[in-house]
Amino acid sequence: MKHMNNRRQTGFTLLELLVVLGIIAMLAGIVGPQVMKHMGESKVKAAKVQIEDLAATLDMYKLDVGSYPTTEQGLVALVESPEGAGRWNGPYLKKSKIPLDPWQQEYHYVSPGEHGKFDLLSLGADSKEGGEGEDKDLNNWE
Repeated sequence: MKHMNNRRQTGFTLLELLVVLGIIAMLAGIVGPQVMKHMGESKVKAAKVQIEDLAATLDMYKLDVGSYPTTEQGLVALVESPEGAGRWNGPYLKKSKIPLDPWQQEYHYVSPGEHGKFDLLSLGADSKEGGEGEDKDLNNWE
């Protein structure tokens, strides 16, 4: 009988599990917002890189065709030969697909542009003109 009383049960108590879960929840509350902040910053950086890449691709298009695509032709001219583009040598994008900005919106393209030969921009996370931080508009002329 004495032998059975000396055996201890192994495992965690409910209280121990609740303490561990509480600590994990506190860490998630502290670390989570910081991770989300950096995710927003990385989307802004990715959009800037995509705009630079699209601008370089539009320059290659101009070298072949002799002019930038019109606003009506849009960025589609980089993957499909527009009517009247005799020396088109595309598709100019590797995936033969026009990329969306990191917020899954289309880039806005205007040619001739108000700020240069063409204007290429993303309206940011809020899809509205203006804004700060992740909502700020990103373009090829600034």
